[in-house]
Amino acid sequence: MSALTLRLAGPLQSWGASARFARRTTESAPTKSGVLGLLAAALGRPRDAGLSDLAALRFGVRIDQPGTRVRDFQTARHMDTGKSMPVSERFYLSDAVFVAAVEGDHDLLVRLQAALRAPAYLPFLGRRSCPPSLPVDLELHDGLGLEEVLDTEEWQASALHQERRRKEPTVELTALLEPGPQEAAGQGTGADVLRDQPVSFDVRHRRYALRSVVPRTVTLPNPRAVREPGGGGPALPGHEPTLLLVPLSPTLPRNGA
Repeated sequence: MSALTLRLAGPLQSWGASARFARRTTESAPTKSGVLGLLAAALGRPRDAGLSDLAALRFGVRIDQPGTRVRDFQTARHMDTGKSMPVSERFYLSDAVFVAAVEGDHDLLVRLQAALRAPAYLPFLGRRSCPPSLPVDLELHDGLGLEEVLDTEEWQASALHQERRRKEPTVELTALLEPGPQEAAGQGTGADVLRDQPVSFDVRHRRYALRSVVPRTVTLPNPRAVREPGGGGPALPGHEPTLLLVPLSPTLPRNGA
């Protein structure tokens, strides 16, 4: 068993698990159906292709930078009649970063990693209007499972976000995992249920099943943490502009002299 980690970062993301008519919401973290759709597109699979091998992968995601939820209103016209369509209300996550992971057969994950590096169809973060800002592929971990890779993968938040938390030597992040095969589905503490287990992506009959999700807290070191004096290393300066000033030499003339 191996695990493949993905970095999902971009200006906008939208991961809908349920959508009704003109209101298109987003979950606070990537969905399994959305990430498997990204992988299927990278492989070049048509929408009516089978999904049994991808759906069997165990899925987890870590929220490295939650971002901000934003709302947008969109208008459209019917392609054939030119008639105006109802105004739709769409929600996105702005400036968010996630680490997603899939666990399963090693050979399948090798093919998925190769597809992400040379995708048949360009990847997008939930919707076609949401391209990634960084390469999606992170690393293939041979012999490791979801818990191990999400506990050890470096914090992928932006440098600015890490700098804002520089006073924290470690950060606590939330991870959402499917229960392992040895666990009874839905029996984990605080388990939730989402309808994002893909059965078919066929546009004529899209189908999704329920799956269990268990939250988990992950603690990681902050690479931009400021060390306190006497804390085992030199103190790193914060925002202190006076450190850049050079003392005036007594031999140089002063203003007004």
